[in-house]
Amino acid sequence: MEITSAKYNISSALVTQCPKPDRPEYAFIGRSNVGKSSLINLLTKTKNLAKTSGTPGKTQLINHFEIESSGNLKGPKEKWFLVDLPGYGYAKRSISDRNRWEQMIDGYLRKRENLVQVFVLIDSRHGPQKNDLEFVNQLDSWQVPFSLIFTKSDKEKPGVVARNVQAFLDKLRETWQFLPRHFVTSAEKKEGREELLQFLQFMNNQIKENNEPKD
Repeated sequence: MEITSAKYNISSALVTQCPKPDRPEYAFIGRSNVGKSSLINLLTKTKNLAKTSGTPGKTQLINHFEIESSGNLKGPKEKWFLVDLPGYGYAKRSISDRNRWEQMIDGYLRKRENLVQVFVLIDSRHGPQKNDLEFVNQLDSWQVPFSLIFTKSDKEKPGVVARNVQAFLDKLRETWQFLPRHFVTSAEKKEGREELLQFLQFMNNQIKENNEPKD
């Protein structure tokens, strides 16, 4: 996949305010300050498409970006949405803010009909965190399709990253029969970008095949 265009569309407080669900949609979410904006900018090769900040909890709304891509430079353009969701686990949020976040995310994840995949970002510098495990288990109970992206792999030694990734997967394996797909990324070193784009292309291709008229 080659992303040829990426631009901001709209920020919404409710799923009913989101754009018309007329194309595939892929959402990115994780704990506050996990490197989500940096990863989105890496994927799209668009500087500051998603606003990066050293302040946790900066993203407050459901942010839609219009993406155009092609399987190759000469191929037909495909249109889809990339969505930047507000992070979870920010301890300084008020109870009312947390309740509003829960309602917004719950409504989006469970009601957004064109949502193809949720990418849950996990900080690879740390071992399994309770709020990450709780969130992916909630997605599983809602039957929302998702994959894991372990971020900031350049910030630790490769052996530490590998152990932390394995520890998280082992924790899931205690109660899960099948593990979700996972990727290891670094926005600084551009690690994992091609693998993610290949997976996005694979899913777009599947959607096209499923929508083709049957003989």
